[in-house]
Amino acid sequence: MQSASLSSLKNLFEEPLLQEMLQHGEFKDFHEGDLIIDYGKYIRAMPIILRGTVKVYRMEKSGKEILLYYLSAADSCSMAYSCCMHSRKSEVKAIAEEDGQLLAIPHQKLDEWLCKYASWRSYIFDSFIHRFNELLHSIDLIAFGNLDQRVKNYLIDKSRHAQSSVVKVSHQQIASDLGTTRVVVSRILKQFENLNQLILYRNEIKLLRPFFSDDAAVT
Repeated sequence: MQSASLSSLKNLFEEPLLQEMLQHGEFKDFHEGDLIIDYGKYIRAMPIILRGTVKVYRMEKSGKEILLYYLSAADSCSMAYSCCMHSRKSEVKAIAEEDGQLLAIPHQKLDEWLCKYASWRSYIFDSFIHRFNELLHSIDLIAFGNLDQRVKNYLIDKSRHAQSSVVKVSHQQIASDLGTTRVVVSRILKQFENLNQLILYRNEIKLLRPFFSDDAAVT
């Protein structure tokens, strides 16, 4: 039943709003690697993630992409909301990290629900604050953090969203997401492995307990 798919939202919204979501929203299944939002495209509906994880990217003028943040159950993309409300083309790209499902809310309902439901207002404002803080954290890491700290934070984020100490990712994917080279990433990961903080496999990395400590950095 579609109503069961909204289980992750039941603690966020009142029942009348959930019923409107069922009535007006569109359930969409996605699979690993699916393109959900693309650069330069108009966004006609705001996606709310029900299951699975989605990665959101921004492209620099040079054509290099950088990972901004992840979206998981009950999350929405604030940039998608802004584009919907102002009929602007997307400046971000969203790709499915794993199989899942989203609920697409038509743009006509976004403003209406702001006036009608207090829980929707809180959800939208909290989403903007949360994404803004994530962006500040990313900027801090790029501007002030060294690359090994960025690699560490990247792997911990992926582990948290996957709810597993085993992260399925290639060295090249890490390099692409962080805007660096595979050779540099491989060197940093090997140093972490030599410190017994993780174990490297083919396209998988097992994070060990010392890796999650604050002083787990390459020196």
